[in-house]
Amino acid sequence: MGLDITVLIVDWAHVKEAPPDQRLELLMDVACSADDSDLEDPERGWVWPSVLAAPWFARYEFYRTLGSFKAHFWAGQAWEKIRVFADPDLRVSLDGFLSGLFWYGPDPANDAVHVHGDLFPADIDRSPGVSLAYPPEAVPTLVKSWVRAAPRLEELREPFATHAARPPGHWIKNFEEFADLLNDWGEVVGEADSRGWGLIGLPI
Repeated sequence: MGLDITVLIVDWAHVKEAPPDQRLELLMDVACSADDSDLEDPERGWVWPSVLAAPWFARYEFYRTLGSFKAHFWAGQAWEKIRVFADPDLRVSLDGFLSGLFWYGPDPANDAVHVHGDLFPADIDRSPGVSLAYPPEAVPTLVKSWVRAAPRLEELREPFATHAARPPGHWIKNFEEFADLLNDWGEVVGEADSRGWGLIGLPI
């Protein structure tokens, strides 16, 4: 996976109207086309294109990541360090949520699959062109995992401080940054689900 990630929610049916070999280029083009000048906080939140120009997608800006995948990687590393200290129900919920998005699971030999569905040709599924792809019918599974986990994140504060905290200047150095990133992902999957849209991650 690349060192950057741009996350979109998209109207799956609209994207599928394009020929399969043109869909990735279409998404790459729109990923950088939305204007974020109207964001109240340019570090965080939804970037929506003009309704007349492209009413079928939106881009999400994660808090203080500058578009880098590194924050997501280190959140996954932190979860690996603290998951053994989580209540079993919370562990199952966050395992399902994070392994569906950016974490590859505790067993390197059993990597999670982050590209689902038939949006892209098989050769693109195996390429670095797509980091994440969830069709609309798969998004509710992520939402259910998040709804179970979100109210209990505070239980991870002490384990994080003891086992996963990192020095200043590093990505995901404390519990607050870990929780911020997870809450942002919760916002993404919730909005996609509410619209019946899919979820795309591009390494740009």
